[in-house]
Amino acid sequence: PILTEGLRRMEYRGYDSCGVAVVDDGQLKRSRTVKRVQDLIRQTEEDEVKGSTGIAHTRWATHGAPEIRKRIRFFSNNQIAVVHNGIIENYAAKEELIGKGYEFVSQTDTEVIAHLVHYYYKGDLLGAVENVLRRFRGAFALAISCKDEPGRIVAARVATPLVIALGENENFVASDPMALAALPTVIFISKTAMLPMFGSSPPRFTIFRAISLSALSSRLGCSRFQPEH
Repeated sequence: PILTEGLRRMEYRGYDSCGVAVVDDGQLKRSRTVKRVQDLIRQTEEDEVKGSTGIAHTRWATHGAPEIRKRIRFFSNNQIAVVHNGIIENYAAKEELIGKGYEFVSQTDTEVIAHLVHYYYKGDLLGAVENVLRRFRGAFALAISCKDEPGRIVAARVATPLVIALGENENFVASDPMALAALPTVIFISKTAMLPMFGSSPPRFTIFRAISLSALSSRLGCSRFQPEH
C-alpha cells in the first residue's frame, strides 16, 4: 500500500501505465497495468504482491502504444528490478547485451539498465550500479533492487531530482517529493550520487558520489525540509 499510495500522489503528472515490484521470500514479484493506479492496487491484491522491499513507477510510453509486455519491463532474469525516471543518452550497450544472450522486448532505455546491472552483478548491487553509471550519460534517477539482497535498494541520480524520506524503521526514495509527502522528514539529494539503502532496524543509508564512491557529507549532499500536511 505504501508504494501504490506514492503512485497515487503522482497521478497529477499523467501516465499511461504503472507497475510495482517487491522482493518477497527470495523472489521478485510484480504487478503491472496499462490502466490507472486504482486498477494496479486491485491487481497487486489479486497477484498477492507484498513485501517489505519494493519499487514502483508510472510512465508515459515514448515508443508506440502502451502494452503490458513491452512497456512495463523492468526485470532482468527475475533477479534485478529497476525503475527509472529521465533520459539515458547513450545506451549503445544494447547490441553488446544482445550478443551476450540478453533478450529485449522493448525499445526502452530502462530495459537496457536492468540487463546491464544484471550483467555486472557479482554479488554486490552497489558495485554493479557503479559500473553501469560509468557507461551512461544523460539526466536520470534510478532505484534498483535484487532478489539476492533483500532489504536493500540502490538509488542513483544524475541531474534529475531524487529525494529520501525517513520513516520509523524504514526508508523511502522517490523522484518526486509528492510521492513522500505523508512522511515527516524528506531529504533532497543535491549532488550526483548513489545511495545504498538498507531495511535493517534501525534502517540506514549512505550517500556516495556517483562513480568515485567517495562518501558525501550530509551537509554538502542533501538538504531537509518538513513537509506541510
